[in-house]
Amino acid sequence: MRKPILTLLLLVLAITLATGQKKIVNLPDLPGYVTLKGDFHMHTIFSDGQVWPLNRVDEAVRDGLDAIAIADHLEYTPKKDFIPVDHNAAWKLCETYAKERNLILVHATEITRKMPPGHFNALFIKDANLIAKDSVWDNFEEAIKQGAFLQWNHPGWKSQEPDGIPKLYDMHRKLIKNGWLHGIEIYNDADFYPLAFTFCEENNITMTGNSDVHAIISERYPVPEHRPMTLVFAKERTHDALKEAMFAGRTIVYFGEKLAGREQYAKPFFYQCISVGKPYFQNEKTIFFEITNKSDVPFYLVNGPKDAPAAITLEANSVTRVAVSKKAASPLTYDVSNVITGENKVLKAEIRY
Repeated sequence: MRKPILTLLLLVLAITLATGQKKIVNLPDLPGYVTLKGDFHMHTIFSDGQVWPLNRVDEAVRDGLDAIAIADHLEYTPKKDFIPVDHNAAWKLCETYAKERNLILVHATEITRKMPPGHFNALFIKDANLIAKDSVWDNFEEAIKQGAFLQWNHPGWKSQEPDGIPKLYDMHRKLIKNGWLHGIEIYNDADFYPLAFTFCEENNITMTGNSDVHAIISERYPVPEHRPMTLVFAKERTHDALKEAMFAGRTIVYFGEKLAGREQYAKPFFYQCISVGKPYFQNEKTIFFEITNKSDVPFYLVNGPKDAPAAITLEANSVTRVAVSKKAASPLTYDVSNVITGENKVLKAEIRY
C-alpha cells in the first residue's frame, strides 16, 4: 500500500509546484502606466543569504510581486569554502525559472564597501564577474559601462553610520556630478531614512524601498505583514519598461501601512485608490456619503476642517461612511498621515462629495 500512497503524494507535490499560487496585491495603476511591484535587494546562499536562488523567485510569486533583483555581494562571500564563487550564479539559475513564472528578473549585484561610499546595488547589469574589481571606483565604472542603475543601499545603516543619519560624502557627490547615482533606498528592511528623501529631491534621484532579505521572507515579514516594495510606474509590464521607469524616477515606496514618494506620483496614486460617492442621505443638519478604498493600503486622514470629522480612517478594501455637517463646504481638506511626500511633509488631499 505504501507505494501507491507515495506516488500520490509525489503527484500532488508536482501539481502544487507546477501551479504555484500568486497573491493578488490590490494596488492601482496610474493613468498611462502599469504599477509594477518590485523588491530590488535580496540575497541568497551565493553570498550571505540563507536560501537557494530559486526560492527567491517562488517567494516573490507568492507575494504578488512583478519584479525582483537578487543582488548577492561581490566582496563578501562567507560560504566560498563550500560554494564556488560565481557572481552570476543566482542569475543563471533563475533567469528561465522566473520567465516561466511571469516574474521580471533584474540581473544585479551588490558592491559592498565601507563608508564612504557604503553599499550599492548595480541593477540591470550584464556580467557581475566583470564588476568585481579591487577599486570601488573601478566597480562603478564597469557597472556604468554595462548600463547599470546604481542604487545606494541603506544610507543610514547603523553599522556604517552609528547615529543612523545618512550623509553625503565627497564620493557620493562625485557620483551625483557624473550622473552615476540613480537611486537611493529611502527604506530598507525596517528602517526609513527621511533625510534620504531630501537627497533624492535635491539631486533628481529615484526613491526605492526594498527588503534586503537574507532569511526566508515569510519569517522576516509574517502574515499579515508584507515586504517593503518599490512601486514602479512603467509604460508596460516588461523588463525594458521597468528599467526606463526606474531611470526616470517614476516610483513610490510601500512599507507597512505607509507610502512615500514624490507628490507628483503619490497624489494621483492616492486618488486612484479611493472613490467618493455622492451623498446618499441627509437630514436637517447632516449629510451622509461613502468613501470606497479599493486598495490594500489603509489611509489615515487627519486635521480635518471645521464641521467635518477631525479624522477619518479608510480601511483597506472597505467602504467608510462619513457624516458631515451641512455647514461644511466641499471639498474637505485633510492631511493623509501615512502618505509621505517629503522629509517633513505628508500628502494633503481633497475629498469632494
